[in-house]
Amino acid sequence: MPVLTMSGIDKSTLLWYLIKELRYKNVHVLTFNYKQRNVKEIEHAKLVVEHARENLNAEIEHKIVDITGIHELIARGALTGNEEIPVGFYTDEIQKVTIVPNRNMILLAIAVGYAIKVKTKKVFHAAHKSDYAIYPDCRKEFVKALDTAVYLATIFEPVEVKAPFVDMTKVKVVKLGLKLGVPYELTWSCYKGGERPCLKCPTCLERTEAFLLKNISDEEWKRAVEIYEKFKRLTS
Repeated sequence: MPVLTMSGIDKSTLLWYLIKELRYKNVHVLTFNYKQRNVKEIEHAKLVVEHARENLNAEIEHKIVDITGIHELIARGALTGNEEIPVGFYTDEIQKVTIVPNRNMILLAIAVGYAIKVKTKKVFHAAHKSDYAIYPDCRKEFVKALDTAVYLATIFEPVEVKAPFVDMTKVKVVKLGLKLGVPYELTWSCYKGGERPCLKCPTCLERTEAFLLKNISDEEWKRAVEIYEKFKRLTS
């Protein structure tokens, strides 16, 4: 009965992986509202979980966790502050503006506390290798250090922090998700909270690249590929 945090492609894939590959029959899912600009991801997380409940053989408890009160403490950059959402690939230095200060440490710490309450031993983090360069809290070193710290903090009721995708690229995560039948059409990746994805921000381009390399279609696919190829030319 693990606990995982959830919103987009990676975390949706992780949910299917826990149930279909690791055979968990009970899963606790946490989705956080920290007043992020792309708060629309919360509604899509609900759709993904509902689909999982209807199609997977598992009991899934989904909680929307309101931690908007911390916004003024961590508001900085493009996702929680006032800076513009960047366009282009994650490889650009400017994409560091999308870092939310200490986000994964905060969210995982809450998940660990919840894991103790519901008497489970594992918390899962959907970090993957493609996030390594930009996001320090998605690196294997961070997961290892956090797992050690969590063990020391929960030694009477020990909890482990696991990141099964940490050595996998986004493309490999998508490949796994396709094999498992993840409904990617229900997920939301865009950093903006508009009615449709912008297709130009780093996470939109990363999503398009992953899907393009796996030869599958996504919403607004033709326009997404045109925009992706434009940015590819500009950076080549």
